[in-house]
Amino acid sequence: MSDLFIDSAQHGGQLGEGYGRAKTEGADFSHGIALYLEKVSVWFDSFRALNDLSLYIDEGELRCIIGPNGAGKTTLMDVITGKTRPTTGTAFFGQNYDLAKMSTEEIAEAGIGRKFQKPTVFENFTVMENLLLAAPRDKRVKKSLFSRLDPEAQLALEESLEQIRLKEFVKKPAGLLSHGQKQWLEIGMLLMQRPKLILLDEPVAGMTDAETERTAELCLELKKNHTLVVVEHDMSFIDTISEKVTVLAQGAILAEGTLAEVQANEDVIEKYLGR
Repeated sequence: MSDLFIDSAQHGGQLGEGYGRAKTEGADFSHGIALYLEKVSVWFDSFRALNDLSLYIDEGELRCIIGPNGAGKTTLMDVITGKTRPTTGTAFFGQNYDLAKMSTEEIAEAGIGRKFQKPTVFENFTVMENLLLAAPRDKRVKKSLFSRLDPEAQLALEESLEQIRLKEFVKKPAGLLSHGQKQWLEIGMLLMQRPKLILLDEPVAGMTDAETERTAELCLELKKNHTLVVVEHDMSFIDTISEKVTVLAQGAILAEGTLAEVQANEDVIEKYLGR
């Protein structure tokens, strides 16, 4: 292992026991489905944000979610991560995690990670420090940012840096990164948690063409070991990464299929794409 990742003394940290591994029980994907949402409705007073929505995401799938503003995309992500409870219906991660009965922290520990549209990195900390902060820790020991990484966390750190292509910037403050690099760093922070399901909310918003292209490559790389749900408006980006696309409108599924199929759907054209 490179000493780049274990030199804690220069930061005033103490070497010792540290980052413990995440829970290993894992979601039960024996039926091949990672996420079950069945007849989910979410009411906010008289407004129905989700309307009897049923959605199934296969293990290892990269599903793209598109739709107009107010279609229910954010509420859908909120239900999956426990931020919003379904008014009616059920939401399961695998067959053994009832998301409607779990806290956001429990859902994260179960293996669901979410990246919001706006990067939420610690700008005064370096790239490496951001990743270390995201690593699971053993709560029984002193909370030190620079405690010794266990082998699994060390591997996660090296793999994350490799995937997000920020190895050469490990000592750079996150605030000095480009917008795209901050987005990749936040994805790297998710990867430190070893999630099984990753939710990406408009990951290429505000990116340059080159950054968008790199993000598409990253999503396709992530699909090799993760299930992904990507909410996005950029149709060129969707075209590059998508296998199956779900179109939401007024809190319900308007259409599903390949991007070409949903783009040819008359309801989608009328309610979302325009003529």
